[in-house]
Amino acid sequence: MSLKLITNKVLVDLQQLELDFTLPKKKKCNLHIKQNNYSSQFLPSSFTFIDLFAGIGGFRIAFQNLGGKCVFSSEIDRYSRQTYEVNFGDIPRGDITLISANEIPDHDILTAGFPCQAFSIAGRKKGFEDSRGTLFFEIARIIKEKKPKAFFLENVKGLMSHHQGKTITTILDILRNDLNYFVPDPQIINAKNFGVPQNRERVFIVGFRQDLEIDNFEYPTSHIAIPKFLDIKEKNPVSIKYYLSNQYLNTLIAHKQRHQDKGNGFGYAIIGDDSIANAIVIGGMGKERNLVIDKRITDFTPVTRIKGDVNREGIRRMTPREWARLQGYPESFKIEVSDAQAYKQFANSVAIPAIQSMGYKIIETLHNTKQL
Repeated sequence: MSLKLITNKVLVDLQQLELDFTLPKKKKCNLHIKQNNYSSQFLPSSFTFIDLFAGIGGFRIAFQNLGGKCVFSSEIDRYSRQTYEVNFGDIPRGDITLISANEIPDHDILTAGFPCQAFSIAGRKKGFEDSRGTLFFEIARIIKEKKPKAFFLENVKGLMSHHQGKTITTILDILRNDLNYFVPDPQIINAKNFGVPQNRERVFIVGFRQDLEIDNFEYPTSHIAIPKFLDIKEKNPVSIKYYLSNQYLNTLIAHKQRHQDKGNGFGYAIIGDDSIANAIVIGGMGKERNLVIDKRITDFTPVTRIKGDVNREGIRRMTPREWARLQGYPESFKIEVSDAQAYKQFANSVAIPAIQSMGYKIIETLHNTKQL
């Protein structure tokens, strides 16, 4: 039986790198999900969600692709808010610590990719109050007041071992025992298994309100072939500004050699066309860990101030658009900030296909228990 719904997405194919969310809104249709090993399945007619720590809207794209309506978003970084507005037509609210839960509309699902912070009190002493002063507390207080049917939280892999494991223990204790949600054990999901050529591991935490009597949840799995960098590589030659100078390249080579001599694996890395990228990050040689070889340029005249000449080996940084593709952003997604801000925004974002796969399972679970 197919369920009618209002959505801006007719077909969501999670095996596609490009997720189109620009079709006209308010088009009534059947939403057919083709997700990895899943056959034809249908989602309920509508659901609402909020987008906390929204960044540039990765969660929003994923959940809109699944037929959801975003009723509230919050993001503190002004440049990310600019990108969000350009692409979605509305400006996220600012600092979540200054926003009362009463100002947030009711919603079915809360989504948040929140920073990893230690709690001042180790172990369970005051429960919910143990998290006060952290950004997780802001999530917890909103869940406590708004009581969404479900939530989906995303964080770095290191959350599982952060502060000797005390951070995740406290988070799960609060979600399960203070807020009364069924929370299965978190799982580490790698974006490379969901359609993007990037080795990006993140912790996914999901919860369902206990009165819904949901006591089982299956995390998404993937059986699709892992794409290669070549699949998202720029089709045309890029600006010379992305190519390294000989002097900087020699500096990187010397830096890597010093660490190799010490038995460390630090340093730059060149990603082959048939390989997948390292996790994109800001800081710690994030761009240099994802250099590529592209010998299509013919004019080596610098367009920015560099020391030395442009290297002739064709070694360059990936472009912001390539980073966008590594996170599963559609080609229609507008990048109107500086390269420096764009790199930061995409590095701090989420891998949309992995988020969408998880979102599908959450909605499927709620639908199967007649909660949507």
